[in-house]
Amino acid sequence: MIQILVQTADGAILASAEHPEEALLSVDRVYEPGDVIRISGAKHLTVQMDQSIPAGEVFLPEGTMTWTVPAGEHRLAYAPGLFDQPRHIIRAAAVPEETLREVRNVSLNPADLRGDTDFFPHCTANVETRNEACFCARNVIDGLRHNTFHGEWPFESWGIGAREDAWCLLDLGRPVVAEKMALTLRADFPHDAYWTSGHVILSDGTELSFDLEKTGDRQWIDLGNRTVRWLRLERMIKSDDPSAFPALRQWEVFGREA
Repeated sequence: MIQILVQTADGAILASAEHPEEALLSVDRVYEPGDVIRISGAKHLTVQMDQSIPAGEVFLPEGTMTWTVPAGEHRLAYAPGLFDQPRHIIRAAAVPEETLREVRNVSLNPADLRGDTDFFPHCTANVETRNEACFCARNVIDGLRHNTFHGEWPFESWGIGAREDAWCLLDLGRPVVAEKMALTLRADFPHDAYWTSGHVILSDGTELSFDLEKTGDRQWIDLGNRTVRWLRLERMIKSDDPSAFPALRQWEVFGREA
């Protein structure tokens, strides 16, 4: 049984829905700090957390997902005014077995949050520009590739604060056979610089180097059908552009369940 539960910070239930295959819920509330959405019922779910947040697959190791509604500065990575609207929709559905056997973007998770989570995929990094939501690691798996500007939605990105030792970790939460990945750089030129090369470390110990170009298009890197649980971007080499601001807009990994 798929269940959606919306609660206040002190545990009061605001709304709920359940269904054997697809739970749908409408919530009449201007979200307040501490409001939380809990979803349960299967380990592989497709979820949509609100009307302007794209749907995506999540993996729940324990069969439950806790999603604290973004508040304050965290909201800058989402559509303006989204959480201040008086009505919201939430959807959760079991992922069909045939879908799990297909090659797809296994990194896509628009529901990812900053900090620790109990659901995957999940992105973290050792630096995020000024510790601002507009430049945090979770932005690179939110499903958007709008990259001709920088800052608030829909131009959020992973910014490295000009650090040369920056890394970004993508934890898939379970083993996946990874075929290839695509990096979409932020391309707000000439404000932005870009990376000319980098490395990706895979959880099986493989280390792959790759070259990058000055473009806002996807750039593809072959991962060789390796079975991995996580991937880490590191040793990203900046171009000689005068700008100090290379940034990543989207990181897509295409594969299937191991």
